[in-house]
Amino acid sequence: MSAEFPAARPRRLRRTPVMRRMVAGTHLHPSQLILPAFVKEGIAEPHPVASMPGVYQHTRESLRKAAHEAAEAGVGGLILFGIPAVKDARGSAGDDPDGILQQALREVNAEVGDAIVVMADTCLDEFTDHGHCGLLTPDGEVDNDATLERYASVAVAQAEAGSQMVAPSGMMDGQVGVIRAALDGAGFSDVPIMAYTAKYASAFYGPFRDAAECAPQFGDRASHQQDPAGSLDEALREVRLDLAEGADVVMVKPAMSYLDVIKTFRDNVDVPVAAYQVSGEYAMIEAAAANGWIDRERMIMESLIGIRRAGADLILTYWATEVARRL
Repeated sequence: MSAEFPAARPRRLRRTPVMRRMVAGTHLHPSQLILPAFVKEGIAEPHPVASMPGVYQHTRESLRKAAHEAAEAGVGGLILFGIPAVKDARGSAGDDPDGILQQALREVNAEVGDAIVVMADTCLDEFTDHGHCGLLTPDGEVDNDATLERYASVAVAQAEAGSQMVAPSGMMDGQVGVIRAALDGAGFSDVPIMAYTAKYASAFYGPFRDAAECAPQFGDRASHQQDPAGSLDEALREVRLDLAEGADVVMVKPAMSYLDVIKTFRDNVDVPVAAYQVSGEYAMIEAAAANGWIDRERMIMESLIGIRRAGADLILTYWATEVARRL
């Protein structure tokens, strides 16, 4: 039971900055942030991503610099996406030991792997010439089971290159179990899996496809990514399957339009829940700030606090290093 006004005055605990800080129920720490980063083969200088101001396609050298900056700021993790010079229908560069992603993983892990968790996106869309997340049937459909074999090979190649965690993002049925078996069979039973468990077929991914050069050459990904209008029961089914197959962390992507899914996961699982604040979320805030319509720093912090309050233990965000420094 509680008192009523005028004895009860909730504003008392909001009166000063130090009072608000002391009683805050939601806290954000640099170690909870994961920085997504792109490394591109065959470029001499980092390329700015036009639709994501402040984000670059890195050279291996500039990526190492960005990794050092993130580690020094206390960022918890770094997830790498590779863009090869040559793509084919199988995404052969994805598991090439000398591919751009594997080279970057080895170098970054060797330099900062003791200070930050170095991980890799485990998919094929950055490596295929058609831009889809897996192998295609003659009719142009994504072949789920044939793709699983490729994911297993990619995950092992990433672990061999030093990736401390793999993150399958293709939304293929059975991907976590196949990758877990492949890692265990190759002697990497200690490498955890962060599963993209509830990844929605979202319009918020547009700028990312510029950064990773992975826009589908035809069709879309609605046949395997979740329907934004799908029920929470569908998301729970996905999380139960991923956990049964051995997922160590489960992810919701995008974040801000799916806070209810994050909350549902947090209430129903006993592993860390991650959320990806995706490129479209980033680009909207940056664009509005560039036009002078919003307070950029406050908007960034409020968006991240909202994701934390919904229940995310980890947040993938392109502002990770900047925010970690501020914190």
